[in-house]
Parts: sequence; structure tokens; C-alpha cells
Amino acid sequence: MKLVVGLGNPGRKYKGTRHNVGFRVAAELASRHGQTKPKRAFQGEVVEARIHDEKILLLCPHTLMNLSGGSVLAARDFYKIAGDELLIVSDDMNLPLAKLRFRGSGSSGGQKGLANIIQRLGTDEVPRLRIGIGGPPGGRDAADWVLGRFTKKEAEEIDVAVACAADAVEVWVREGIAATMNRYN
Repeated sequence: MKLVVGLGNPGRKYKGTRHNVGFRVAAELASRHGQTKPKRAFQGEVVEARIHDEKILLLCPHTLMNLSGGSVLAARDFYKIAGDELLIVSDDMNLPLAKLRFRGSGSSGGQKGLANIIQRLGTDEVPRLRIGIGGPPGGRDAADWVLGRFTKKEAEEIDVAVACAADAVEVWVREGIAATMNRYN
């Protein structure tokens, strides 16, 4: 079994914000491959899916972004998921809008949800797919930026990026991180 974690903030207040693109990718994968209705578990919402005959658990932590690590740790430990069988999907304001970037390990790059996951798991050997949301315009607060909504034009680009990210996760499931990095980075 593989664990795919989409990061975001729960609740209607945050729906459609830049910070929630990870949730959107998980929802797209659930729409394509989900085999169960969403249920509450591991301080979040989970959907069981099957991609290329591989069982996948899609997890969206409902702990707020900056505390996502507890949810991920609980699911990983319960299912005894190996490090390379876990993928975190998150936004990244250091990447241009709609740019995808896979990495097998490394720092959080300032993404606080990813930082909390790295801290709670005790390793930075955590595969991740980051989706660019672009940086805040001059002088704008970063927290306000990530919690803001996309413009109509940006939303169109993000819709394409979310679909492409879901495609990329499918490749990750079938071919692994190296092949996915070669194809999507």
C-alpha cells in the first residue's frame, strides 16, 4: 500500500485557497480512482483508492496545515508504510504558478506543513510533489498570500496543474520517484 497525502486547511473558510492545492490533487485522485467514500481517520479524511492495481490511501489531514505531521505519522505507522511508499502533495510559493516539482527528500523549503511532517517523522527522506502557487507580490504578507484565492486567470492554470499533478502521482505509483522526476520536473 502507498500513502498519498494532500496538504491543506479544512473547512469552507479555506476552500479554494492557494494553500489547499494538495487537497485538490487528493480530491482529483479520489474522483478518478476512489473505491470508498471519504471517512474520518488519522485526524483527517481518507479515501481508499486503487491505481495500477496498487492499493492507495489518500489522506487529507484536518489538523490545519502547520500540524499535518501528527496525521501523517498516525497513518504511516498504522499501515506500516515504508518511506518511499509515502508521497506528500503541497503548495509551494517559491515555485512559479502551476509549476510541478518532485523530490525524494530535502528541506521543507519554508512550507510549514511539510516542515511539521519532516519533524514528526524524524526524517527529511520524504518524497514530495510541490505545486507552484507563485510568490506574494511586493510587500504582501506570505500568510495572507497562501490563504488567499486565485484570480480567475490563475485558477485556470491551477486547474490544469492539479490534473497534471494527479497524472504525475499515477506515474509515481507505477514507476517510482526517479521516473516521475525525469518526466515532470
